[in-house]
Amino acid sequence: MSRWLRRSRGHGLALVLLGLFQALSSTLAAEGAPEAFDVVVVDAGHGGDDDGAQGRGGLVEKVVVLDVAKRVERELKKAGLQVVMTRRGDQFVPLEGRTELANAAAADLFISIHANASSYKGARGIETFFAAPEATDQAALELARAENLAFGKDAQPPAAGDPLLAILGDMAATEQLTLSQEFARMAQHRIATAEVARSRGVKQAPFVVLMGVHMPAVLVEIGFLTHPEDEAALRDDDERERLAKGIAEAVAVYRERYDARRGVAQGLGKTHIR
Repeated sequence: MSRWLRRSRGHGLALVLLGLFQALSSTLAAEGAPEAFDVVVVDAGHGGDDDGAQGRGGLVEKVVVLDVAKRVERELKKAGLQVVMTRRGDQFVPLEGRTELANAAAADLFISIHANASSYKGARGIETFFAAPEATDQAALELARAENLAFGKDAQPPAAGDPLLAILGDMAATEQLTLSQEFARMAQHRIATAEVARSRGVKQAPFVVLMGVHMPAVLVEIGFLTHPEDEAALRDDDERERLAKGIAEAVAVYRERYDARRGVAQGLGKTHIR
């Protein structure tokens, strides 16, 4: 069926629907014997010929997000978790490669790390997204479109009016999407400062990389490279470390709640980030 969907609807829609079917199968299988939260996929956006955003000072998105992703990996491994990286070097990984890697690992959580850009000079701050057919606002929709285009013109969610969009609409009521939103709030709370300019909140948008995986998933925009203060902050090792530790702390809290809901032994669900 996925081949037919790829021919008729494009890669993005095929991966979305495949993810939904796999998520349902995974949920049904998990009802038999609860397993502890133990695998996280960390996805550094862009790579290779795809630089992503670039700041006026020359900082490139693909470089900074890979560094932050590796720091997150280190923190999560210190907490005893298995971590799967979608890329470790400067190479481009296609959409299918990222989602298939995550799904094959049967991960419990997918975290995609990006840096933002805007033509509006005042745009700055951190925001965290979860996948949904409808975007929170026009800015979120435009960002999702830009990120989706990085995977090619076929990597797009279904258009409005598509009969299969009704299937995606049902995602809002699924456990996967509810948990994605829950983790997005945890992550945003820990990585965005109290300053209004630094926290842009939790939003939803049709990111195909999030729709193609069958586990809770978020996309974190760690700052605007087009804003001089954000770019300067993201050059700093301390800021990158702060972001990584904040994401890891959110994973720790989410892990404990995940295991508690499933009745997993407390010893397996405890995580502490230092």
